[in-house]
Amino acid sequence: MEADIPPWARNGLDRESADQGGRVLSMRRAAPGGGTTGRLPARTRAQPGGPGCILPAPPANWDGASCTCRPGTEMPTMMTRRMLGHTLLAGAVTALLPGTASAQDLPRARNVVLVHGLFADGSCWSEVIPRLQEKGLNVTSVQNPLTTFEEAVASAQRVLARQEGPTVLVGHSFSGMIVTEAGVDPKVSALVYVAARAPDAGEDYTALAKTYPAPPASAGIVFDGDEGRLSETAFLRDFAGDLPVDRAKVLFAVQQPFHKALLAGRTTQAAWRLKPSFYAVSTEDRTINPDLERFMAKRMNARTVELKASHLSLISQAQDVAALILEAAGQPQARR
Repeated sequence: MEADIPPWARNGLDRESADQGGRVLSMRRAAPGGGTTGRLPARTRAQPGGPGCILPAPPANWDGASCTCRPGTEMPTMMTRRMLGHTLLAGAVTALLPGTASAQDLPRARNVVLVHGLFADGSCWSEVIPRLQEKGLNVTSVQNPLTTFEEAVASAQRVLARQEGPTVLVGHSFSGMIVTEAGVDPKVSALVYVAARAPDAGEDYTALAKTYPAPPASAGIVFDGDEGRLSETAFLRDFAGDLPVDRAKVLFAVQQPFHKALLAGRTTQAAWRLKPSFYAVSTEDRTINPDLERFMAKRMNARTVELKASHLSLISQAQDVAALILEAAGQPQARR
């Protein structure tokens, strides 16, 4: 049944609005019969009967059982069986949807494990790490070998094995696949995708990506034998386009090559079907199509924010990315 219901409908949302600065301003909750009940704060996840829920008051002369009202009568003071049934059903459905967990429902994480993607190394999280550490979190940035998918997943699993207590697993770009595969670890309490791939189990991500217009960065990948890199022009323009040029050039200098075999890997599991998930869409992304990011976020029913950023939102919008990770860790932050 769940597959037949669009994620926005399951959450009671009709859409999300974003300001020109890229940060989500509000969510609108769908009202019965169309229209909306008003705006909710962006960092409040609307759920039936949960935090942020706005329930329209029934007419005073509603008979409590049908869609008609009896003129001149008042609404019963006690909940009818039908009303109770709908309330319990809504709560049960919400409980069955991993992505609908609010920050208040999540265990307070002790650790955060960060995984970088292609054209980068572990230092790309340098703007996010101190923001998490100052909140008392133990943070580890995985050095992804970028050789084969199996070896990349194993590198993350080794780091997860060293963690004690609930852990938030975060992936950027290609490493969303690693998060999707390794995130089934019992220690992982939540998943965060930052402009990242999020395939389903066994899904051909390349085929999925081809259903959307190709992003400009794709044309900038150059190979030396089996090793691939992003050309300097493509790196500065399409990968790190909203960073100061001098900073982008430093990142280009430490770019790690990836092995062609890495791209052949497929996930065998989809952790986002089991764990609460969060997604940061980069609206100015030229490395992964932003509409593809939106599709993947919606499909996993993720708590989603949109950031006016290049593919490297973890640097250019580090505060907002850190805030989303903290929310996944059970530490919701006030929006700036």
